[in-house]
Amino acid sequence: MTDPIADFLTRIRNAGRANHKHVDIPASNMKAGLTEILYKQNFINGYSVLKDPPQGTIRIYLRYLEGESVIKGLERISTPGLRLYKGADDLPRTLNGLGITIVSTPKGLLTDAQARQENVGGEVLCRIW
Repeated sequence: MTDPIADFLTRIRNAGRANHKHVDIPASNMKAGLTEILYKQNFINGYSVLKDPPQGTIRIYLRYLEGESVIKGLERISTPGLRLYKGADDLPRTLNGLGITIVSTPKGLLTDAQARQENVGGEVLCRIW
């Protein structure tokens, strides 16, 4: 697999469209950070980390309102072939603040609003709305 973050987003997108209650994703520190942000921003109901060999699994419990997934869209921005870095002042807004953009910064994974507040830029990973 050349792009584990794109795989993470695709698994969530497909599970939401198929109305699954949860989705299992191979674990990594980056994916755990992305999952934590999704949970804090109320895009998912919860998650648990299963200790399956060799690397573990993250089980994400998807959130629905009136039978539709709360997550309407996920888009990978920075790819392994074309990295995209932005400063704190140049970070993109997703749907004028209705969605979030996730940025990998020296202070860890942050949303675009948190990165602007802490005045730190970084690699723009994805956006979720």
